[in-house]
Amino acid sequence: QICNQHNAEAPNLEQAFHRMAQTEPNLDHDVSWFLLPSYWAKMVVALISFLCFANSYDGDFVFDDSEAIINNKDLRAETPLGDLWHHDFWGSKLSSNTSHKSYRPLTVLTFRINYLFAGGFYPVGFHVINIMLHCTISVLMVDVFSILLGGLQFSNKGRRLNLAPKTSLLAALLFAVHPVHTECVAGIVGRADLLCALFFLLSFLGYCKAFRENKEGHNFSIFWVLVSVILGAIAMLCKEQGITILGLNAVFDALVINKLNVLELIQKLLHKDKSWENSGLLRKGLLFRITLLMTGGASILYIRWRIMGTGPPAFTEVDNPASFADSLFVRAINYNYYYSLNAWLLLCPWWLCFDWSMGCIPLIKSVSDWRIIALAALWFCLIGLICQALCSEDSHKRRILTLGLGFLIIPFLPASNLFFRVGFVIAERVIYLPSIGYCILFTYGFSLLSKQAKKKKILTVAVLGILLINVMRCALRSSQWRSEEQLFRSALSVCPLNAKVHYNVGKNLADKGNQSAAIKYYREAVRLNPKYVHAMNNLGNILKERNELQEAEELLSLAVQIQPDFAAAWMNLGIVQNSLRRFEEAEQSYWTAIKHRKKYPDCYYNLGRLYADLNRHIDALNAWRNATVLKPEHSLAWNNMIILLDNTGNLAQAEAVGREALELIPNDHSLMFSLANVLGKSQKYKESEALFLKAIKANPNAASYHGNLAVLYHRWGNLDLAKKHYEVSLKLDPMAPGTKENYNLLRRKLEQLQKKGG
Repeated sequence: QICNQHNAEAPNLEQAFHRMAQTEPNLDHDVSWFLLPSYWAKMVVALISFLCFANSYDGDFVFDDSEAIINNKDLRAETPLGDLWHHDFWGSKLSSNTSHKSYRPLTVLTFRINYLFAGGFYPVGFHVINIMLHCTISVLMVDVFSILLGGLQFSNKGRRLNLAPKTSLLAALLFAVHPVHTECVAGIVGRADLLCALFFLLSFLGYCKAFRENKEGHNFSIFWVLVSVILGAIAMLCKEQGITILGLNAVFDALVINKLNVLELIQKLLHKDKSWENSGLLRKGLLFRITLLMTGGASILYIRWRIMGTGPPAFTEVDNPASFADSLFVRAINYNYYYSLNAWLLLCPWWLCFDWSMGCIPLIKSVSDWRIIALAALWFCLIGLICQALCSEDSHKRRILTLGLGFLIIPFLPASNLFFRVGFVIAERVIYLPSIGYCILFTYGFSLLSKQAKKKKILTVAVLGILLINVMRCALRSSQWRSEEQLFRSALSVCPLNAKVHYNVGKNLADKGNQSAAIKYYREAVRLNPKYVHAMNNLGNILKERNELQEAEELLSLAVQIQPDFAAAWMNLGIVQNSLRRFEEAEQSYWTAIKHRKKYPDCYYNLGRLYADLNRHIDALNAWRNATVLKPEHSLAWNNMIILLDNTGNLAQAEAVGREALELIPNDHSLMFSLANVLGKSQKYKESEALFLKAIKANPNAASYHGNLAVLYHRWGNLDLAKKHYEVSLKLDPMAPGTKENYNLLRRKLEQLQKKGG
């Protein structure tokens, strides 16, 4: 549908329009930069953006990728697609108290498609899509910046004119190579920001399409306005920031389409001057379009609110300490300090870190703190820019500065802590969209300097140097995101006070088996944050394995004292108490863990081991059965049931449990081995032999498998085969218990048979 807004000057509007296009100041006029055809400009931007992040294509799943992708059941085919619309980004139910309420079903859907096409968790496909998305967004930025810097103007045939080809190319290059974008591109969970940005830009370009000129007058298309709202909704379903495009479209409409002078309009409203009605606000349909945008935005937010529920996200003090400060002054001053740090990351993206929480940025608690200077500098610059954006007599300058500030500030508002608490201090990924505003302001500043400078080539070389440095920084940072070890270690020099950085380095070392080094980093994490229960739990686990039980118990006891509902720490405390032979306390700890986490198969497994040690066989079997009900693939629980039933002479029951287990986990060689032992004792030699051989094929270097198969052959009378497997077993493990004795018995028997035969 097309709404025609006629006025007395409509017949001559097109001629007036082209005269305005020629007389309005052109940013490109004084800029010494490359002038390329639109197609080649986009090719250059695509190529350079690809080169920046290409080396991340074969990186691992790192940091948050584990929770959002590997451990997210919503990616698997067996999970109904409908569940994506009721779960958060991490796969938890939105109604859960532990949900972060991050509702991004379309992003999760793309992860699921990646997983299905790759046939599993292979990170290459995930990384390639992220790189392609950033390249696409960077190419779109050429068109977006040509509108923001050059204005929205059309030819006689309705084709949009690019009146700022040089500066739009420069701004797009600045965006494409900005190192702060590395987290979004090289970190797979950054897909949310990339998809959001893609539909954010498409919404803006769609809104611009609503204002094509034709011979009938100044028109706008309701269809394209509604398309813009729908694309904004899609952007929000990729990440929450997407909804802000509707506000930016309204700002763009007022400043570019209606060419409003905001300061003049405010003055007229304050003085009750009715001439504001003739300012174009009503004549060009601005209020109608803004009403459409507001109605669409309110509807989207209401639907999201209904799906998400009314409960706020659950965050802790370590995630965002300023938001938990009692003093309004402390909260306000620290929020503003965070804003200044975000601005600094845009200006000088050299110190980048995967996580800025947990003491990385100590709270400002007094005006005597020297960091107040950063706040003053930020607001000095912002107020100066706002004054120029409102008060300058140059309408072109007002428009560009206001759009630059709008794109810098408005997409950042959801992360500002102004409307609700967020779960981070600083997150580089949330600056992806605000960096558009930074690129506008940088490019405009460059054009002003070029206008004043006598030696424009020096300025051009300086900007080329900045671009080259950023490309190199992107490549370096992308390589750091390729593995958790490089990523975590890179943060040690940036945030040495961040307990989570030391924790993650320690966890990475522990996973690789370097326990001694891991202990050092876990201890430092606990020193930096004495309430860091996860570091205490992991450190306690390592000390338990090293048989340093006393300190392990102290750490785990402190962890559950700080966080009484920490189920994993309760279970680990129970394991330590069991090792210290304090069985009653261990049992109590296990049941406390199960109280706080009803579905806890590992805890039931350890509880079963405790009961087995106490000869409470029925209780042990029940505990292990609970573990297998909750987790049917819990091999250890199945094995222990078979072994306990075997040892207590319940061979028929042991056989039944073994067969049940193998139906659920048909390729588990340890279950084959346990069931083969039971069948051998039941004199089902043929079936037992088949299972032993299958287990040995799966794990040929297990000495016990060969030893027990040899015992089977020994009983069965296949003495040559028994001799062969005894010898293999002893070769693999010369100290294997009982094997040497059985082998000697067999040799004596063979010697006796030879003598009789002789």
